[in-house]
Formats: sequence, C-alpha cells, structure tokens
Amino acid sequence: MLELNNEHLLYGKENNLINEKDDKEAKEEDELKEKFQEIKEFGTANESEEDESIQVLPIIGQIEGHQVLPAQAKATKYEHVIPQLISFERNEKVKGILIVLNTVGGDVEAGLAIAEMINSLSKPTVSIVIGGGHSIGVPLATSSNYSFISPSATMIVHPIRMNGFVIGVSQTFEYFQKMQERIDNFIVRTSKIEKSKLKEMMLRSDELLNDMGTILIGEQAVQCGLIDEVGGINDALNKLKELIEQQENTK
Repeated sequence: MLELNNEHLLYGKENNLINEKDDKEAKEEDELKEKFQEIKEFGTANESEEDESIQVLPIIGQIEGHQVLPAQAKATKYEHVIPQLISFERNEKVKGILIVLNTVGGDVEAGLAIAEMINSLSKPTVSIVIGGGHSIGVPLATSSNYSFISPSATMIVHPIRMNGFVIGVSQTFEYFQKMQERIDNFIVRTSKIEKSKLKEMMLRSDELLNDMGTILIGEQAVQCGLIDEVGGINDALNKLKELIEQQENTK
C-alpha cells in the first residue's frame, strides 16, 4: 500500500513538472506575441529590460488623428503615442527620451497635442529629424529640449491646409488664422527662430510648386534657428546622456 502511494506521489510530481513546463512555454509564447505586436503597432518593443534609462519614440509617416488613414498608409497614431509618453513620465527608470522623426505631417490637432506633451515632460528629451520633418512635423521636432537634423534631411514650413468641405464664411478664415497662430507661437516658443522669419518662410511662393512655403535641408534648418544642430543618432544619444547627467547633478 505504501509503494502504491509513493508511485502515485511520483506521478503527481511528474504531472506538476509537466504542467509548470507547459505554463512557462505558454507564458514565453505570449510574451513573444506581445513583443511582435508592439513592434508592429509602435515600430519598437518597449518591454521592460535591464536598462530602461533611454526610451525611443519614433514618429514616422503621417500623424493619424481623429480620422483613420487608409490601411496602406504608414502612420503614427496619436492614441498610441499619448499613453507611451505618460508611461515614460511615470516610470522612474526612464531618464531620457529620444524622438526620431521622419514624417510628412498629418492631423494638425493631434500633432500639436503630441508636441505639447513632449514639451511638458520632466525627463530630458532630444529629437532628431532623419528623413523629413514636414508640416506639423516642425513643432514636433522643436518640442524637445534639444534638436538635431541629419545633413540630408528636409523640413517643409508652410501654412496649414484643410481637406474636405469648407464653408466660405469669415468665421472659417478666422479659425484658420487662430490655428496658424497656435502653431507659430509654439514653434517660436520652443526654438530660436524669430516669428517674422517664420512667417516669411511660410508665405514664400517661389519654392513649392502650386503651394506656399519653404524647404529647408540640413544646415539651413539650423541657420534659421528652427533646429539646434546638424548631426546623427550618435550625436543625439550623446547629447541626451549629457542632459540626463546634468539633471542628475542638479537633484
């Protein structure tokens, strides 16, 4: 009778080990699926790692706001970016944030909202325009504590546009003016450019085909005061580490 009980006990232990192994494999599989889903949705995996001190926020394609873009369009969804930024701010392990920009612009309200959130973070932030920082991408680039642009990257400064049905009344033009003023004031507040220079670049009619505005390539964006420095990823990371160290020393 004792041998039978021992045999049952052995079988019980084996079953427990098998169940634990299955649970472990299932957990690893779920974590792997979650990681792939994050890469698909956000362009990066933000799972907890040993070193979380520097987080990367990619802003690519079009800024998707209140309307869903077509499935074939590469987009940064503001409903994804907002919780990411809040998570970075709340996480004590996060010391700094690198914003990588390659955007053609998009929803003005959503883009400006993201820019305001980046600008209000208590953690040091550095942005780098690696391909394009067009339209609402301009305030997104200037929203950080320090900004870089690649030598061949471009930025397009132009007045806001609106697609779809527009009522041709004075209130519509006043709305456009107020919206443009919000964007201009933010850019002037978060960069070194003068407001008169910004307006001059926006109203130029000899650079863009069938449009108004100015194209800035690399060093030109620095010379006018929009961007702080020409550089690459290594320069941006080194600057971010420097800002993190400065903040640590002041505590």
